[in-house]
Amino acid sequence: MRNLLSFISILLLMNACQQTTKTNMEKKPLSMTKTTSQNILLQDWDTPFGTPPFDKIKSADYLPAFEAAIKMHNQEIEKIVNNTAPATFKNTVIALEQSGQKLKRVQHLFDAVESANTDDVLKATSKKIKPELAAHYDKITMNKKLFDRINQVYLQRDQLNLDAEDQRLLKETYKNFVRSGVNLPEKKQARLKEINKELASLQQTFNDNLLAETNDFELYVTDKKDLGKMPKQAVDAAAEEASKRGHKTGWSFTLQRPSIYPFLDYSPNRDLREKIFNCYANRGNNNNTHDNKKVLEKMVQLRTEKAHLLGYDNFAQYVLTENMAEKPENVYKLLNQVWQPALKTAKKDRDDLANAMKQDGIKDNFRASDWRYYVRKIRERKYNFDETVTKPYFEVNAVRDGAFLLAHKLFGLNFNKMNLPGWHKDQQVFEVTDTTGKHIGVIYMDFFARPSKRGGAWMNELRMQSNVNGKFVTPIVTTNFNSPAPTKSMPSLLSFSQAQTVFHEFGHALHGLLSNVKYASLSGTNVPRDFVEFPSQVMENWMSHPDMLKLYAKHYQTGKIIPKDLIDKMNEANGFNEGFRSVEYLAASFLDMDWHTLNDTLPRKTLDFEKQAIQKNGLIKEIIPRYRSTYYAHIFGGGYAAGYYSYLWSEVLDADTFDAFVKSGNIFNSELARRYKKMISSGGTKPAMQLYKEFMGREPKIDALLKKKGFD
Repeated sequence: MRNLLSFISILLLMNACQQTTKTNMEKKPLSMTKTTSQNILLQDWDTPFGTPPFDKIKSADYLPAFEAAIKMHNQEIEKIVNNTAPATFKNTVIALEQSGQKLKRVQHLFDAVESANTDDVLKATSKKIKPELAAHYDKITMNKKLFDRINQVYLQRDQLNLDAEDQRLLKETYKNFVRSGVNLPEKKQARLKEINKELASLQQTFNDNLLAETNDFELYVTDKKDLGKMPKQAVDAAAEEASKRGHKTGWSFTLQRPSIYPFLDYSPNRDLREKIFNCYANRGNNNNTHDNKKVLEKMVQLRTEKAHLLGYDNFAQYVLTENMAEKPENVYKLLNQVWQPALKTAKKDRDDLANAMKQDGIKDNFRASDWRYYVRKIRERKYNFDETVTKPYFEVNAVRDGAFLLAHKLFGLNFNKMNLPGWHKDQQVFEVTDTTGKHIGVIYMDFFARPSKRGGAWMNELRMQSNVNGKFVTPIVTTNFNSPAPTKSMPSLLSFSQAQTVFHEFGHALHGLLSNVKYASLSGTNVPRDFVEFPSQVMENWMSHPDMLKLYAKHYQTGKIIPKDLIDKMNEANGFNEGFRSVEYLAASFLDMDWHTLNDTLPRKTLDFEKQAIQKNGLIKEIIPRYRSTYYAHIFGGGYAAGYYSYLWSEVLDADTFDAFVKSGNIFNSELARRYKKMISSGGTKPAMQLYKEFMGREPKIDALLKKKGFD
């Protein structure tokens, strides 16, 4: 999140947010009436390429499907455990890999839909089933009889004539059981199971609270002067939001990014900017029923206790042994390497912004809620650039087609629109083929913000690619965004950063679509956390390169290609404020690491701990971390605990990679693209550093990143 607020201001104003009644969502009781044979989620689907029949799936179908699929999985595990034949790679490791197919299908679909188009039934299902799933998987990975069979195979691994991918699967399976606590004494196993169940429940509570806090807020504006020179698209969207909320006139602004960002960019009303910004920065920190402080404090304690049970000093140590970074010291080293030059630049930017405010006759201290407003003004004054001029060149479908074109030029992929149902009417679905017309996979794209969708942007794999015993299973992936929806008078026009996000998530999708491995658990994005962001972030480099822009950035009304002088202005203006972008990201990364390098389980107070973490690194008061603890969904609502640094680690890789394309003289260099495709199609079949070294012929260098950010 860009543009945040000083810590002191947050504490003073944390209870000032105006709240309104939540939008009513579907309210149906959880149902167990359907038998297994009747449940659409468990049936074979006679659909194109095995795509989900979303028009037939109901929210109430998930819970009974989960419970039936868990029973099926248990039966499959029992069959492996009770096999009287000696343990072999096939009857134990592959059998385990292929078990639970129905459960995996239900879980992948549920996770995707619940995050993108939730309702009361899905929320209730999630609260019930997430702890049960945690217990179910613990029961498997702590099954000593099952592990004994795996261990028998593992001890013979050098005599089994296994190929490299078989060896990798065996090693990863063995390691997963050990890391899950299979060798712990019974008493410690029991405690670990309790911790995992509670963490699953707390994570769901954290996400529910955050969604509620985001949806409950409304800033209702009646004076048109408070809109300033806000773009028509944002004004129309705010008017439509006001109408939805029962107002006959005026404009309503929410904490959804397509709503709050234009207000912070353009509203000349400084007090209202501060109000909406404070409320954004205090989600989960309002001492109400949706407060997240106690939730995350308990999560931190439980994660530390879990790490201790498994033999680690802290949770970050436990996590990082599986990542490229390997240990916390390496993460802090990388963060600190960028922190000082970024902070120096941010301070200079802050002074420039404060001077611009003084030129407007405002003698007050510059505040974080002023940041976006004056960044826009400086871009207009210094660079003669207004982002509203570029938005017509970034109509959402044109940006999507640009991403498709890039995939075609680099990897020979084609995208053909399909008339298939999705989980929401706005979804778009495409079949992916290669140059010969061969089917590669299917991609769903869900672009627009709505109250039923969590914030941010992400990718899901509904079905992972695999190729066991000659049966090639093609992938089905989704990309999800919170872009501004079209209004009655305007299409969806994206900002530069929103267009970047389309390319970013599309990079994740390509990681899944191009997978070409044997085992699903090693396919696609099943790679270390600090490698998984690399294939997504590298796409952002192409998005803004002049040679790419001229191929897709066309005015939605005239069809004219974005002019070169506008590209130059845009890229130069977007270079301004890099200090802020880096600092608020790095501050969040430090905060994540500080929470998860705690070596004891003593209780911490969220605000005190956060304040100490902020002050320790000398963060200026006009900036706070991109994500404050109470709405830090990456680490408390998702899988990025001790891993938010991954974006910077991957940024080293992506800058290094794109620099090679640029230096080759052709950003679509076919040989580099071929080697890159080979790397990401390998999934997790090799260590990430080995894959990168095979691609580049050496380890990554940070030089290109520092130059890109202007910190060299």
